Amino acid sequence: MEEIQTPQHIAIIMDGNGRWATARGLPRVLGHHAGAQAVRRIVEASCELGVKALTLYAFSWENWDRPADEIQELMSLLDEFIRRETPTLLANRIRLRAIGRLEEMEPGVLANLRRVIAQTAHGERMTFTLALSYGGRQEIVDAARHIARDVQAGVLRPEQINEALFAQHLYAPDLPDPDLLIRTSGEQRLSNFLLWQSSYTELYVTPKPWPDFTKDDLLEAIAEYERRDRRFGRVATQV
Repeated sequence: MEEIQTPQHIAIIMDGNGRWATARGLPRVLGHHAGAQAVRRIVEASCELGVKALTLYAFSWENWDRPADEIQELMSLLDEFIRRETPTLLANRIRLRAIGRLEEMEPGVLANLRRVIAQTAHGERMTFTLALSYGGRQEIVDAARHIARDVQAGVLRPEQINEALFAQHLYAPDLPDPDLLIRTSGEQRLSNFLLWQSSYTELYVTPKPWPDFTKDDLLEAIAEYERRDRRFGRVATQV
């Protein structure tokens, strides 16, 4: 059997929690709880497979428009997940990070998140990033604002601005661009996720809702990734 070459950075749009619950006649909140179990499975599987960076779209900027009770439940679930999984992250040398407009989050949840980020900062086996209060357009706007302030302060000239400099002002400039972006539940759009970073990312869509996504599904996505010819705009190499 041919060895599968694992992507170094996998990003996932975890879609379908609510529809998973509705299809079973359950409250939407139970879909989010089932989705949290899937997060644990995929973090462990990614680590086992040698993935160096895993980024999950956990709460989008647009999610703030959801009903207040659902937002509160999602924040409570996030807080509970972080507390419960901290020992596992530490034991597996997994570094937790977060990207997004984090200052918009509930102070208690944010304080706990930052505490665990600090606790796991030396994890070198895998970087596990949660996109929270995150939007790709918002990230680009924030980067542009930072650059504009530098120009206004006279520490940067407009002609110095290029793609590399702009990328250094994104939320996590040291993370490599995703090799593979997986979206569950069948929708075929980016939904404002990692717009700058995904310019040449391979996209993989599965009809399975996130709560049903397993290690086998992850392996199938990676196998499909390996069948792709990544040219980055160049002409294919003749064999």
